[in-house]
Amino acid sequence: MRTLRSAGAGGRFGERGAAAVWVVGLMVLIWFLAATVLFVGAARIARHRAQSAADLSALAAAVQALAAPEKACGRARALAETNHASITRCVVRAGVVDVRVAVRLVLPGLGERPAVAESRAGPR
Repeated sequence: MRTLRSAGAGGRFGERGAAAVWVVGLMVLIWFLAATVLFVGAARIARHRAQSAADLSALAAAVQALAAPEKACGRARALAETNHASITRCVVRAGVVDVRVAVRLVLPGLGERPAVAESRAGPR
């Protein structure tokens, strides 16, 4: 007499635990997508912070660019530091100020990178 084996709940032989593998794979994919969204969001926030600091620093320096050009970059640097940024370049020419600002961006597992922005301000 021949013995028949049960096919189990799924109705097929050899597929026991396959759903668990699919669930784990789906969970890994969801975590990867969530981490990517968080990293991109953090990078965009840092970029916006850098742009705001650059714009404000350039405007602050432009106030003194014609009257006291030697003090303009110092004023821009002070304002950038207030915004947790650092000036990487400041040039005053004919009353127009060009500023480049960097903001620290720390991403877990990827290290530290600068978010950089530039701005120009001066009389019309």
